[in-house]
Amino acid sequence: MTIKSILVTDTLYDYILSTSLRESEVLKQLRAETARHTHSAMQIAPEQGQFMALLVELTGAKKILEIGVFTGYSSTCLALALPPEGRITACDISEEFTNVARRYWIQANVADKIDLRLGPALETLNSLIAAGHAGSYDMAFIDADKANYDSYYEQSLALLRTGGLLVIDNVLWNGQVVDPSIQDADTVAIRRLNAKIHADPRVTISLLPIADGLTLALKR
Repeated sequence: MTIKSILVTDTLYDYILSTSLRESEVLKQLRAETARHTHSAMQIAPEQGQFMALLVELTGAKKILEIGVFTGYSSTCLALALPPEGRITACDISEEFTNVARRYWIQANVADKIDLRLGPALETLNSLIAAGHAGSYDMAFIDADKANYDSYYEQSLALLRTGGLLVIDNVLWNGQVVDPSIQDADTVAIRRLNAKIHADPRVTISLLPIADGLTLALKR
């Protein structure tokens, strides 16, 4: 037995997927197509997508903010878990990447649940706040450019209701957050945000070693 999170070997990871993952055919196809993409590493892990879908059901979320869409695996997982009246505001800058997402949203019959906003996410978030949406979202997921993570965190908190859940991806950054010799801008930005969230009294938090690290922050 161990008091630390267990080391996940390839064999154990395959076992986890074989005994836990319930992936629809649409999600399998999307994951397979994205695996052939030049930037395939940007896609979230399937067990992470399933976990976030479970969070949607657990929290009863109906209004979700997604910052970073890529080819749409996470948004499809979230949309499939939403009730019929649920909606996602999805922010991304790439029409090329999100064209893939659009195809699979249609295939999964969730396109009507997703409002895609193309453009710099900070501008989109500011426009949402200006339009009176502050404090109205039930859940937010951040998985975009790391240099702006702190700004995305602040804007997401503003848009979340009290008791809303913020989910932040890549917080372990392939283990580079603990290597002091790595000082590139993205790694430094993640380290700083992790430290900030740890000390932030506005949220109740848990950092989980799922996939590349996932922080859950409940707005107080």
